[in-house]
Amino acid sequence: MLLPVCFGLIPSAAAQESGSVFNFLNLPVSAHSTALGGKNISLVEDDISLAIQNPALLTGVSNHTVGFSFMTYLQGTNTGAAAYSQHVGERGAWGANVQFVGYGSTKETLLSGEIVGEFKPLDLCIAGQYSHILSERWAGGVTAKFIYSHYGPYTSCALAADLGLNYYDEDQDFSVSMAARNLGGQVKSFAETRDRLPADLEIGITKSLGHAPIRISLTMVDLTRWTSDDYFTTGTKLKAGSIFINHFVLAAEFLPSDKFYVGLGYNFRRGYEMTAAGSSHAAGLSFGGGINLKRLKLGIAYAKYHVSAPTLAFTLAYNFAKTRE
Repeated sequence: MLLPVCFGLIPSAAAQESGSVFNFLNLPVSAHSTALGGKNISLVEDDISLAIQNPALLTGVSNHTVGFSFMTYLQGTNTGAAAYSQHVGERGAWGANVQFVGYGSTKETLLSGEIVGEFKPLDLCIAGQYSHILSERWAGGVTAKFIYSHYGPYTSCALAADLGLNYYDEDQDFSVSMAARNLGGQVKSFAETRDRLPADLEIGITKSLGHAPIRISLTMVDLTRWTSDDYFTTGTKLKAGSIFINHFVLAAEFLPSDKFYVGLGYNFRRGYEMTAAGSSHAAGLSFGGGINLKRLKLGIAYAKYHVSAPTLAFTLAYNFAKTRE
């Protein structure tokens, strides 16, 4: 009963002021999810990086798997993640992961404009996960997070949790997931006023198309924020239709074999925001592919998160277990 009760806490968390901190937590940490629009919580695969977005997916990851992801993001900024998973008995799995965003060196200046030194801004999240098979088709999971940001003389840290639930029908290759992400608060704020975390409620659906080697995913995000005031603090208004469609991420995969995939995604919000900012070329689109060998998995993806800064994401995972379970 813990998961439904905790999901009910999301509206009160999201009803606070629009501004939030630690928004790096919304960046994808997988080439696979990057290719599929940057958000996917329902794809049941032996992919440890996907479980970072939904802890319920951890039970589908092979025992003793380690994974690394890296993404170029804006000019001079890089983000990445590392993760490890291990089975616990026949129905459980635990994991640990770390996410980071490094912004390179930044000059430290006084109000007068005098340069007095340099500092290296950093965002960091260290997390532990546990997932459990609840029944033949249901699995649930939880992630506990310690979040830290350092920008010169300013630092902040927070404690948060993610809750995930997944239903998977292997015979129909049909999956539905729900995830409540970034539930928590600041332990230490940047200033006197505490800011809210980017709490989010997401629902995802993934389904293969019969005997065709195609799989479709639809992910719905920010399901507690339905007015333009939830996104902007400057009085900017969105059309009602734009507010609705911007909650969706649509993706498709071509699967010629169980060892190879090609993915294509469209993030409606990203496309809307980038078009409004002056980008008309492939705004919101992303694509990529990957190879799934017996022990080694590789992935690469392309996406555009800023008008002037396309990004590349890379993922590598290796299974160290003597026998794959």
